[in-house]
Amino acid sequence: MMLRIKRVPTVLSNYQKEESEDSARPTTGCGHNYPRSCCLPGAKLPLYAFFQKGSDGVCEIAYGKKEQQVDFLDSLLLGEVISGKYGFIAQLNEGRHLKKRPTEFCVNKVLQPFDESKFNFTKVGQEEVLFQFEASEDDEVHFYPNAPIDVERYCHQRMLTLRIIPSGSPIEYGHVLLIPRILERLPQSIDSENFLLALHMAVEAGDPYFRLGYNSLGAFATINHLHFQAYYLAMLFPIEKAPSKQITVTSNGVEISNIISYSVRGLIFEGGNTLEDLSNVISGSCVSLKENNIPYNVLIADFGKWVFLFPQCYAEKQALGKMSSELLETQVNPAVWEISGHMVLKRKEDYEEACEQNAWRLLAEVSLSEERLQEVKEIMFEAICCKVEEKVAESDTTPQSHEDADDL
Repeated sequence: MMLRIKRVPTVLSNYQKEESEDSARPTTGCGHNYPRSCCLPGAKLPLYAFFQKGSDGVCEIAYGKKEQQVDFLDSLLLGEVISGKYGFIAQLNEGRHLKKRPTEFCVNKVLQPFDESKFNFTKVGQEEVLFQFEASEDDEVHFYPNAPIDVERYCHQRMLTLRIIPSGSPIEYGHVLLIPRILERLPQSIDSENFLLALHMAVEAGDPYFRLGYNSLGAFATINHLHFQAYYLAMLFPIEKAPSKQITVTSNGVEISNIISYSVRGLIFEGGNTLEDLSNVISGSCVSLKENNIPYNVLIADFGKWVFLFPQCYAEKQALGKMSSELLETQVNPAVWEISGHMVLKRKEDYEEACEQNAWRLLAEVSLSEERLQEVKEIMFEAICCKVEEKVAESDTTPQSHEDADDL
């Protein structure tokens, strides 16, 4: 009897097609499977086209209600809520720092040129792309489950949503990466156009518990290719419970407030006559931070209604040897999720000993001093042509918590 070895295809991805199915497909592009201009012709992906403008040409913001029924399955948490005033969320994710892609650039410069030789998102497989996201060309929302890829629109208008594979470094349910204008190979740097796209994603998600985050270089971004992160967690983040005090209102209706009584000092932006107004004020502030080499993190919450901005200095202290060995041994790099109160812990002992005091102590090292934050605010307000002197004296009112803001 002759023994034969049956040839079977090697499985590289959950989305890999059968060999016969793959061979039946006409070959398109260059034959490779990356989200690059040479590979994309002939490829197809789901496309969500959002409604961007009303008949008068003004962006419409359709915010939902914060108070919504949370299903039992949605309330499941990959961790625990720490007892205390703010309810910090502790999650044990052992080995995440080992699975996460190491930083491939210097951490003392917020703006650095894109480097094709380093890892970037044009090097992931197309099977990891979930869908495309762009503005519709009419006054309707559309979803096309199998839309052809337009390379030109990829460059200038669309945002890709990439799943974070389980073998990578996901944090929570639905943890994804959002990559604006992927083929332009933009460095990790916010501008008004790409930030507006991120705000639209928050609005279109239609759920207050789907949040977007951004880390600049020097504030624990690990890849210098423009991207936002997002995931779903059906509870308020501690930062969303923190009170705030209004500083000023810009000429286009954007309210800017100080975050108070929280471990990390920062600002909250909300309102605006249009979503584009809100995007312009925030992106202008971020550009001024970048130009002055100030690292920062951004959280987009509650349908894009609230945007939290945190200039930070943890990595700078770390580089200067000003951090305690005890905190460094935790291996926690406080980026946007940690600053917002979702503490992703790497060691079992830290998780078992998690308490509000420990979380507060770590995050306090992220924060700028009150004096330094004031200097930074002056830089930002000058950049966005915002005067605050008159308003500061008028803002001596009772601080307001965002937890109950919708009830007012």
